[in-house]
Amino acid sequence: MLQVYLVRHGETEWNVARRIQGQSDSPLTANGVRQAQQVAEKVKSAGITHIISSDLGRTRQTAEIIAQACGCEVITDPRLRELNMGVLEQREIATLKTQEEAWRKSLIDGTPDGRIPQGESMAELASRMQAALNQCLDLPENSRPLLVSHGIALGCLLSTVLGLPAYAERRLRLRNCSISRVDYQNSPWLANGWVIETAGDVSHLTDAALDEVQR
Repeated sequence: MLQVYLVRHGETEWNVARRIQGQSDSPLTANGVRQAQQVAEKVKSAGITHIISSDLGRTRQTAEIIAQACGCEVITDPRLRELNMGVLEQREIATLKTQEEAWRKSLIDGTPDGRIPQGESMAELASRMQAALNQCLDLPENSRPLLVSHGIALGCLLSTVLGLPAYAERRLRLRNCSISRVDYQNSPWLANGWVIETAGDVSHLTDAALDEVQR
């Protein structure tokens, strides 16, 4: 059975400012660095063999902290990037006009063709995230990879593992530096293939993650 750990990046400056990041970027806060260190402490004894990260700065910074504890090098994969948020990237959520907020909400409220102008659809996001996950099946036997990605991207991936459409209403909270795990297995009681073992675990964090504070 292949076990794959999924980690959302640590808290960033734009998370705190409630700015839309998408495939733009901002650095981790001091709290985000501390969160990544706590992930590292949690997984360093899990036998991680590969750390594969989105190529965006906030995920690479998170991955490098984890990799140092696990004795691995960081491999970057642009397929693990966050959803492209098009014309709304770098905007503060509070400044969005009515039409702009409707575009943003269409990505999380179950709208089948939801998309921000010049951005990606959830189906396009799901396609590349699934491809990145499935490539883990090509790793050597007894590998245990850890993927570092983003909130919407990981939420979309986990939803599709459950058999939901990529555009399904977003109902899974994945806080900064939460840990999820999916396993690839053949089971008499579960569908063959990828199954979710855990999702959004933050028990390793000593302080409330930003998403929890803001809910």
